[in-house]
Amino acid sequence: MSQSRVLLFDSGMGGLTVATCVRTQLPNTHLIYAADNAGFPYGAWKEQALVNRIVHVIGVLIERARPDIVVIACNTASTLAMVTLREKYKLPFVGTVPAIKPAAAQTKSNVIGVLATPGTVSREYTHTLIHTYAFHCKVLLHGARRLAEIAEQKLKGHPPDMEELRQEIMPVFRTRNGKKTDVVVLGCTHYPLLVDEMREVAPWAVSYLDPAPAIARRVGDVLGTVRPLGPDAAVPAPNTVLLTSARGSASESLAAYASMGFVHHEFIDLPV
Repeated sequence: MSQSRVLLFDSGMGGLTVATCVRTQLPNTHLIYAADNAGFPYGAWKEQALVNRIVHVIGVLIERARPDIVVIACNTASTLAMVTLREKYKLPFVGTVPAIKPAAAQTKSNVIGVLATPGTVSREYTHTLIHTYAFHCKVLLHGARRLAEIAEQKLKGHPPDMEELRQEIMPVFRTRNGKKTDVVVLGCTHYPLLVDEMREVAPWAVSYLDPAPAIARRVGDVLGTVRPLGPDAAVPAPNTVLLTSARGSASESLAAYASMGFVHHEFIDLPV
């Protein structure tokens, strides 16, 4: 039986949390990871420019990898560009959205924190999720400006500044009518990389919701309805990472990707 090719995409290294779950749940898939490191971080982009960027980059990656399915392992890209991507490219996409629905089902205090990028926090899609599934809760939205970059630096071997991390997450730890935040949604795929450190600096214990396992299950469900394209010698080998720039700290990242199982790499020059 042919291996299904799965292309996982993020602005940087955060989608590796999703890739790890996909590899665990679907060990026989041909995984290719793509990071738009030339455009990282996405939180600094204006919306329409970012949509145009994502659609262009995904098109180049699809041509290179010829995947059976594309996983947008990035909340910002999913909430902003998924509709356009599905209109433009006729193959299955699986996206990533903040886990607000399961958080609302799990909370006992009805006080929920959502850590996300500033763009995801401001997006209508996120507010619709809250109004639909968490209308009975106090939802503390926080656009964390530095968490994704802190996570990237951690993977590259640079320990987080714990005080900076504490300041980044503190806005979602609040008490309302005597009840404390008890669930924190990790609304960016980078953030699970910092969960151990978050637990260390948080003022009290909470449940952190990582969307990666649910995304991996969804990938498996979709692949069950897709006939694999079959072997193709021209596509990257399994466990290859595609990077859109060889500049800056790209070379420093390669060891981190290899430590997460992506032992091959290829540069596709797509300057900003």
